[in-house]
Parts: sequence; structure tokens; C-alpha cells
Amino acid sequence: MQTGTVKFFNEAKGFGFIKADDEAKEYFVHATGLKEKVRENDKVQFEVEEGKKGPMAVNVTKSN
Repeated sequence: MQTGTVKFFNEAKGFGFIKADDEAKEYFVHATGLKEKVRENDKVQFEVEEGKKGPMAVNVTKSN
């Protein structure tokens, strides 16, 4: 599991981006990849899978 911070999430459109803690990468996240609701600046844990347009965050949960 990787950790990061929700940089942006548009609840109406159902997508956003997560900035990974251990690298300078940002990952696309779709609402279908969320295990619980997230908001901007939430600390999260996630896995990375290859999506249609590149790597994306899945199984996203808030971290304590």
C-alpha cells in the first residue's frame, strides 16, 4: 500500500488526484476506486493499477 494526500477531488464529477508521499507522482482516482468518501487534503492509503490512460489509484481508504 502506498500513502499520499488527496490533492483534488470533484465529488460531482467523481474523480480527482492523489499525490504520493514517497515520490513526486500524482495518481488519478475515480469514485469507483474509493472504499470510503474522501476530501481534499485527506491522508490516504491506496494501491496502484494500470488504467486506460495510465496508472491510477484504487482501493483508496483514509489513513490515520
